Amino acid sequence: MFVSSPASGGHAAAPSTETGHATSARQAEVEIDSLRLLQGQREVRIRHGNEWYRLRHTRNDKLILTK
Repeated sequence: MFVSSPASGGHAAAPSTETGHATSARQAEVEIDSLRLLQGQREVRIRHGNEWYRLRHTRNDKLILTK
């Protein structure tokens, strides 16, 4: 997976590990576009440890994360 960091202005993509953290020496905040995360769906399930969360894209163009 490739992600962009704010330091790059959102243009250059940096390779990432499966954890989603940038592999560069400097640990910058990671940005992932919601379109890429949702992959054309209105809702996705996200596993965090042993817990599952639901990320929904609403009709009002908002994102809602619920447990």
